[in-house]
Amino acid sequence: MDELISQISTAVKGVWKHRWLGLLVAWLIAAIGTVVVLSVPDKYEATARIFVDTQSILKPLMSGLAVQPNVDQQVVMLSRTLISRPNVEKLIRMADLDLKTQSKSAQDALIDQLMKTLEIKNVGRDNIYVLSYRDTSPDRAKRVVQSLVSIFVESSLGASRKDSDTAKKFIDEQIKTYEAKLEEAETRLKEFRVRNIELQTADGKDMAGQIGAVSSQLSQARLELREAENARDAARRQLGLEKSQNTDITSRSLLQESAMSISTPEIDGRIEVQRRNLDALLQRFTEQHPDVVGARRLIKELEDLKRKEVQELRKTAMANPGAASSNSLAYQELNRLLATSEVQVASLRARVAEYETRFSRARELMKTAPQVEAEFAQLNRDYDINKKNYNDLVSRRESAALTGDLESAAGVADFRLIDPPRASPKPVAPNRLLLLPLALLAGLGAGVAVAFVASQLRAVFYDGRSLRDTVGLPLLGVVTLVMDEGAIRQERSDLIKFLGASGGLVGVFIAGMVVFYLMSGWAG
Repeated sequence: MDELISQISTAVKGVWKHRWLGLLVAWLIAAIGTVVVLSVPDKYEATARIFVDTQSILKPLMSGLAVQPNVDQQVVMLSRTLISRPNVEKLIRMADLDLKTQSKSAQDALIDQLMKTLEIKNVGRDNIYVLSYRDTSPDRAKRVVQSLVSIFVESSLGASRKDSDTAKKFIDEQIKTYEAKLEEAETRLKEFRVRNIELQTADGKDMAGQIGAVSSQLSQARLELREAENARDAARRQLGLEKSQNTDITSRSLLQESAMSISTPEIDGRIEVQRRNLDALLQRFTEQHPDVVGARRLIKELEDLKRKEVQELRKTAMANPGAASSNSLAYQELNRLLATSEVQVASLRARVAEYETRFSRARELMKTAPQVEAEFAQLNRDYDINKKNYNDLVSRRESAALTGDLESAAGVADFRLIDPPRASPKPVAPNRLLLLPLALLAGLGAGVAVAFVASQLRAVFYDGRSLRDTVGLPLLGVVTLVMDEGAIRQERSDLIKFLGASGGLVGVFIAGMVVFYLMSGWAG
């Protein structure tokens, strides 16, 4: 700690020894700094405030139909990328800043300078943006900000429409690709169905299901065939029994019974109808009424016709007793039932034969069915995937079209100019009241630094210990300087002069700042 204090004390003494050189440098640097600060041209700032309204009433109404982009993120990204070289070149042309730049290097320098000085700041969370620019000419600064506002609004519209058109173009290209894929898949499916048309069913069953269905149908048909054969055999046995039993009975009844007691169903029915008709006529008319006479005559003719038919039956019974028994109702009914059973048995035999053929064919096809079904499943899967992607792309294209129409109608956002471009009446830079003290501090710092460097270049030992430590030799003694009255007065006079010169430097700066402040207030 003592060594550090000793070093600091030595450095301070060295700086004090060369104080006049340091003060001279301080005056010089302070004067140069003051001239530089006063020579910097005034800059005026032009600003404009824009409110970006990202909430549109159409967007919630079109939710689910059109794509809802993140408008807030788009606007933020636009504000960050607005100050680009192409936009700055466009701004220079709009603000007529290129009239004084003839060379390419001057134009590049102007572009770089604008890209550094143009500012777009987001104020708070309300989508309020402040556009600002500083220039030595307030009119030029205002033109630049006005051009920047126009580019800000136009860039948002153009970028949105370009994105929408690009999306629709890309989707259209993808739709054409998937249309070709769908056509190829449909062609492969059609060729497959043509090659394997016998394996296809309306209900969509696979080959195992088809074999199961055919087997079930074959079993059912065989069961029905056995039932029909049993019914036919039973009818045949019953018909033979009925024929043998009724042969003798029929012959005897035809020969022994009277003609009117033998049943003839058709004629008996007609006679019964005419008798009921006669009864109804007798209730209204007498025996001599023409209708009554006609009814009785018709009944008599029917009875004569029945007698003739009975005589024919008797002759037949005498000639062929079996034929007479076949005229009975039971025999006729059994004969009809037997014929029906024969027809049903023949039909079921044909059905069983057909099902047996189908079952055999299905068992043969079952050997190649797994490979065919796997191929069909693969074709179906490819077709379903392509169709799903195609339908999704078509719906996306319609959504993109709606989005483009929505953006054209409502815009990405509503840009409202809150504060139009306006240049400040007073210069905002440079802040000379801040730069002048900095120039004074720079001068004082430079003076101290020069005095310290001079003390190091022309080193002096101020005590015996530092001399002994430096040369590494024994120190025999120290001679002390004893100052007389004249030296003391001279030293005091030098101190007063130095303090006066230093105070004069500070006083001149303070007075100058006061005068400058007053002049600035009067000018404002």
